[in-house]
Amino acid sequence: MSVPCPIGRAAGLLGERWTLLILRNANLGTTRFDAFRAELGIAENILSNRLARLVEAGVLMRVPYHDGGRTRQEYRLTTAGAEVLPVLHALAVWGEEHTKPAEPTGSMQVIHQRCGQVTTPGRVCDGCGELVRREEEAWVRPWLSPDPIILASPVTTGT
Repeated sequence: MSVPCPIGRAAGLLGERWTLLILRNANLGTTRFDAFRAELGIAENILSNRLARLVEAGVLMRVPYHDGGRTRQEYRLTTAGAEVLPVLHALAVWGEEHTKPAEPTGSMQVIHQRCGQVTTPGRVCDGCGELVRREEEAWVRPWLSPDPIILASPVTTGT
């Protein structure tokens, strides 16, 4: 049964443990099962369940690739998966403001690649005032690496 409230429907899909972290990593370019598992430290059965649910909901798409002699599946963002970005931005801002890491680390940064400035997550660059398009946005997560990671592009399905 579908919930009439759009917030309830979104929470029903995105609110499961690990789902937003899977989508964070997919937005940062993770596509393969083993990479999701290694990066997140998630159990295989839970990861398999969450990926299947996200594919069923149209948030991710399975795309075949060849690994040696066998065909495997990658998980790529669809437009719906890419459009979770504002939710991830909101969580990043909220997390910076209201939570603290166990050990001091640098803050996550969003970089507007076009002008090179650090900006508040959202749509308009604090530095140049231009609209920050998805393909111009990069994230720096200093607890992992000082290098910016450009966001992954969603797959196009031709529909």
